[in-house]
Amino acid sequence: MGQLIAVVGRPNVGKSTLFNRLTQTRTAITNDEAGTTRDRQYGKVDWNGKEFSIVDTGGWVVGSEDIFETEINKQVHLAIEQADEILFVVDASNGVTDLDDQVAEILRRSTKPVILVANKVDIGDSRYNTAEFYSLGLGDPVEVSAVSGYGTGDLLDEVVAKMPEKVDDDADKLDDIPKICIVGRPNAGKSSLVNAFMEQERHIVTDIAGTTRDSIYTRYNKFGFDFYLVDTAGIRKKTKVTEDIEYYSVIRSVRAIEASDVCILMIDATRGIEAQDVAIFSLIQRNKKGLVVVVNKWDLVEDKSKEAIKHYEDSIRARFAPFTDFPIIFASALTKQRIFRVLESALQVCENRKRIIPTSQLNTVMLDAIAAYPPPANKGKFVKIKYVTMLKGSPIPTVIFFCNLPQWVKEPYRRYLENKVRENWDFHGTPLQIFMREK
Repeated sequence: MGQLIAVVGRPNVGKSTLFNRLTQTRTAITNDEAGTTRDRQYGKVDWNGKEFSIVDTGGWVVGSEDIFETEINKQVHLAIEQADEILFVVDASNGVTDLDDQVAEILRRSTKPVILVANKVDIGDSRYNTAEFYSLGLGDPVEVSAVSGYGTGDLLDEVVAKMPEKVDDDADKLDDIPKICIVGRPNAGKSSLVNAFMEQERHIVTDIAGTTRDSIYTRYNKFGFDFYLVDTAGIRKKTKVTEDIEYYSVIRSVRAIEASDVCILMIDATRGIEAQDVAIFSLIQRNKKGLVVVVNKWDLVEDKSKEAIKHYEDSIRARFAPFTDFPIIFASALTKQRIFRVLESALQVCENRKRIIPTSQLNTVMLDAIAAYPPPANKGKFVKIKYVTMLKGSPIPTVIFFCNLPQWVKEPYRRYLENKVRENWDFHGTPLQIFMREK
């Protein structure tokens, strides 16, 4: 399973800007008002061949009446509990504050590796303030400017250097058997589906969003199926269900997705597709995992006509485009309608991920498709694709095209090649990687 890095610190020190800089995105909302980061942001970082996930926590405030700020306070504790490494961000233009001292006190007690990040060193004389952060007792501060990108390369070097050596975790020991996880926003019916599979109440199912909180592997072998179910689930007393769960479920979903081969994404039929569904989908995509979409609670929908089903399918594929080649199943965990089709589809996607097409077959079909629609010429030069093969031993299907000018094959043409591969062979539900290499 991948490493998880949490970004913590008091409000307004630039955590979200740093998150955006490291993940090269603009997903976290940045704003000068303290406490803007209510949503937990997560992304992938690839640095010098090492890939890891990063989570941006909310700001940290003590003694406030604001429910969100007490929740943010909990998030720091949860991040420490869940993360493999912590980036503690402080503001060099302000120096050390009481809140920084309080966060540092919690971090010193934790056994996790902590990197102290002094942000905003580009403002005035703030670089001369960084020495005072030694008083926090967390080692050398790494000086950065999240806005300009100054120092972020050194920071990532430090992150990679402090990463624990890869241990053989449970996920790696379970290698030969498919690993399937069930994800979705709170209350989409994840636990009900697991219970329907297991035919026993082994997870608590209540109407409280986020009752489930731990990732567990459950071996499932009956009715001819054999796989591990990775549920972001676990048992928690009802009295302990508080506001921290949504954050917990996000971090747990990251963990479960990374630990699985195929993700079953549950969507609530009564609510339609929402922003959080799209966010979870993009997380599955970023991790290059197989996908089966289950529209749950279908028994509660009145209009079950072919037109309604088609409309629902089209709207899901439109929201998830350009990746549209995945199964969508209308089911009900409660009445057990079509739940075995969900399992069959997930296991078929696992098979599709392992599919290797013989090179001779691949060349026969794909070279004809390329001759029928060659890559566009660039500055009077023509791209000639000579040979196609599949990479063996890759966790996801990878097709390599050898040509004279690989850098000139642009995204639209790659998509054309991918679509041609999908038309001729069954890669339903799995991402495909298309690489151009110089012959």
